[in-house]
Amino acid sequence: MKKTLLTVATMMATLIAAAQPAATDTVPAIALSELEVLGTRASESTPVAYTNVTAKQLAAENHGLDIPFLLTMTPSVITTSDAGAGVGYTSMRVRGTDATRINITVNDIPQNDAESHSIYWVNTPDFASSVRDIQVQRGAGTSTNGSGAFGGSVNIRTQSFSRDPYAEVSGSYGSFNTNKENLRVGSGMLGDHWAFEARISHIGSDGYRDRASSELASYFGQVGYFNDHTSLRLITYGGKEDTYHAWDGISRDDLRDNRTYNPNGEIKHDGKVTGFYKDQKDIYRQTHYQLILNQTFNPLLKLNVALHYTDGFGYYQEYKNARTLKEYALEPVVTPEGTSKKASLVRKKCVDSDFGGAVFSLQYSGDRLAATLGGGINRYSNEHYGQVIWVENYTSVLAPDHEYYRNNGRKTDYNIYVKGNYMITSALSAYADLQFRHISYRITGNNDKWDWTASPEHLQVLNIDEPFNFFNPKAGLNWQIDARNRLYASFAVAQKEPTRNNYTDGLFLEHPTSEKLYDWEAGYEFRSGNFAAGANFYYMKYKDQLVLNGKINEIGELMAENVPDSYRMGVELMAGYRFTDWLRWDVNATLSRNRIKDYVGYVSDYDADTWDDMWTQTAVETGSTTIAFSPSLTMGSMITLDYKGFTAILQSQYVSRQYLDNFERKEDSLDPYFVNNLELAYTFTLPHIRSITVGASIYNLFNEKYETNGYSQTCALYPGGTKDAKYTLYSDPRFYPMAGINALGHVTFRF
Repeated sequence: MKKTLLTVATMMATLIAAAQPAATDTVPAIALSELEVLGTRASESTPVAYTNVTAKQLAAENHGLDIPFLLTMTPSVITTSDAGAGVGYTSMRVRGTDATRINITVNDIPQNDAESHSIYWVNTPDFASSVRDIQVQRGAGTSTNGSGAFGGSVNIRTQSFSRDPYAEVSGSYGSFNTNKENLRVGSGMLGDHWAFEARISHIGSDGYRDRASSELASYFGQVGYFNDHTSLRLITYGGKEDTYHAWDGISRDDLRDNRTYNPNGEIKHDGKVTGFYKDQKDIYRQTHYQLILNQTFNPLLKLNVALHYTDGFGYYQEYKNARTLKEYALEPVVTPEGTSKKASLVRKKCVDSDFGGAVFSLQYSGDRLAATLGGGINRYSNEHYGQVIWVENYTSVLAPDHEYYRNNGRKTDYNIYVKGNYMITSALSAYADLQFRHISYRITGNNDKWDWTASPEHLQVLNIDEPFNFFNPKAGLNWQIDARNRLYASFAVAQKEPTRNNYTDGLFLEHPTSEKLYDWEAGYEFRSGNFAAGANFYYMKYKDQLVLNGKINEIGELMAENVPDSYRMGVELMAGYRFTDWLRWDVNATLSRNRIKDYVGYVSDYDADTWDDMWTQTAVETGSTTIAFSPSLTMGSMITLDYKGFTAILQSQYVSRQYLDNFERKEDSLDPYFVNNLELAYTFTLPHIRSITVGASIYNLFNEKYETNGYSQTCALYPGGTKDAKYTLYSDPRFYPMAGINALGHVTFRF
């Protein structure tokens, strides 16, 4: 603990912000910067907070872990992995906001699932191997395509074409049988106009937690045509994942006695676990297609138009113990001993999705004005249905793939924006960004939830037809005081529609409303020869933010509700210093306050003596309280040594306490953690080989026991069977443990 406090104190003493220096790609690339138009990206004169991460920086860590873990060192970012080893289902938070509030685009094309608003990185594993760079914007950021950015946005550009032919093969192997195999090839320029490139990858892992295995395959391919003023690229990428569930957390007792325990797939008889279902798996295939035209009309005017289509299909299977058969459209089990309305079964939930559309941006760059007109239209359809494939001791006839629910979600989303920077003087510029976004969302069919309140009882009927119209203005000023000093300030409005779960898990007859964000940002940057530093201040005020507050719907399931007034405010500090040509140190920190005003939470009521559920719920008024999963302090440090082919990178991250719900109780929280990772690599050449890199990645170097995610299970206990008595809050939270010290060895051959 003393070591942790000392390191944290050292990091705190050096904080203020910086950007990594530009890095040269391993293989020379075709110069597309004159042609490419990314309408949603921020530039040095845009008054928003952002960090650019280059392909070289990604490659230094890209040996098997997902993209969220490759972005851990960017300010205000924290990551989690349900399997505990960074492979499989992973996610990230920016300024405490979850994946449903982080906009993701690839080549300006939306990637978030249109219904859940999340992105599942497991569906496109090893995508980082085909990425040119990533820009992480924090806050509302610039106007973008797809779902609303309420905490940040991640703008990804796929790799540029190489001028020269190349081939690259790499492999990794390490703890938990984690392995990665990767093959990349490129044709170089063919006939001065054509080029193609391809990648195939495999990633596998047993996971840190029991049975939390992953088998992942992916590909990337692109073919391009180029002339002086035009580029046309056809890009396709996708993947298939086969992962065993690690979706449920474990208790504090298990954290102490059996950290790797995974309760998913438990088979129970008479309340005792007798085994685990071997096919408790999630299987999904996703394929993306992009056709991108970049046209330069003259030195002042450029156009980008992209058509896209994404096809996805998958399912997950679950063993469910002692389920009520009526909910699955099944007859009771009849035996000589009697009739049973419950039985254990295996259910299979399927989703078949189609997503397509077009985006564009037209860019003008004059002496004093740089402006962009952009937007897009996208159409999404998602078929959800469930089947029962096995029932224990079932005496009736079970049809193959017995279907018990089906519904369809359809969404049309279009937006148009205009934005520009105008140079008022040679040093002062004004920024304006106006976006209109329309969403039409429909869900029809039967939900998978049984409506016990209906007469007669039946599956919940979904009949959602919700339109939304959002106007999102943004404005700011940028003052380049001199070559070293820069000041900026901005104000932005962002709005966001509810997710599918907000409807399907909410009240049957009442629907949530949209959320609104008012985002104030102000920052300062300093740059000199070897030193860069800066600070960004933000105040994000939410209206009607949707939060899980413990309230239940008609059938007793947790739901999210709009809270009228909440905010996030803080300062992001970053600094970087290059001691020599081969040694530099970069640090960042975010200090924040994240509050809900006048919060009212709900807990289920139990008799303290019998644990009988005697009443529905108790409202708990807490006043001003900390927003769940919002640490007040995050800190990152990265020391990079790069000398004569040898590279060593020491990464350190500290994350303060995070509460699992909004009651701000220590019993329901994630303890602070301080984690260090070490990257070692050596690059050399041999005859007929461009380069060979061998290395090792050591994660959690000091074997920290920590958890990055969890959920609360808080209830109100009433003594003596009377609600007139004072209740006691009781907590039984669940946690997702991360692996202790573990390692990956890796080697890459480039030809």
